[in-house]
Amino acid sequence: MSTHSVTAGNPAAVLHHFDTAEQQRDAATLGMWLFLITEVMFFGGFFTAYICYRHYYYDAFVAASHTLNIPLGAFNTAVLICSSLTMAMAVHSAQLGQRKKIVTYLLLTMLLGATFLGVKTIEYADKFEHHHVPGPNFSFPGVENAQLFFSLYFGMTGLHAAHMVVGIGVMIPMLLAAMKGKYTSDYYTPVENFGLYWHFVDIVWIFLFPLLYLLGGHLTPGGGAHH
Repeated sequence: MSTHSVTAGNPAAVLHHFDTAEQQRDAATLGMWLFLITEVMFFGGFFTAYICYRHYYYDAFVAASHTLNIPLGAFNTAVLICSSLTMAMAVHSAQLGQRKKIVTYLLLTMLLGATFLGVKTIEYADKFEHHHVPGPNFSFPGVENAQLFFSLYFGMTGLHAAHMVVGIGVMIPMLLAAMKGKYTSDYYTPVENFGLYWHFVDIVWIFLFPLLYLLGGHLTPGGGAHH
């Protein structure tokens, strides 16, 4: 079951430029891991910038982070953890060739992803309402460099949300393929590799939530400020 061998019931599983199903699976998995490494470097630049600027503009970053809604952020964290579980169950169901369960768990993952994006929209709307969006209408009286915090906040969470949107978009054709019975115990590589992507996106948020929401929420401006 785990060898992904080609069977008479799934003759199209191996593309013409691969000799075996195992070779195709290994190539696809390697490609996904290489892609995820580039994603780590991509997000790593944002994380590094945030840490450096927070060191230099401590007071501004702590004050600005107090405007973030911790309960909503915590709720979204729970939502993404649940989505990782449903995605893992989708992969497991694909490995067992359980078509209905694959469809069910993919739908649940998409629903949880959409819930996350909906909550994020509420948070963004609040920032627009209070003029905390970087630009000509930005306003945060009494705190210099607060706009730098919000620039990084929108950059990091916006990039993460974009990955969520892409993920949900990829799941749509995957869901249709699952409904047609394309994924079996002999061929489930697309679901397995997409699971790696989805878990990566969830892990990124696990780092974003405490960095943006919790650290500032438990510190007082002026306490250990760096100037």
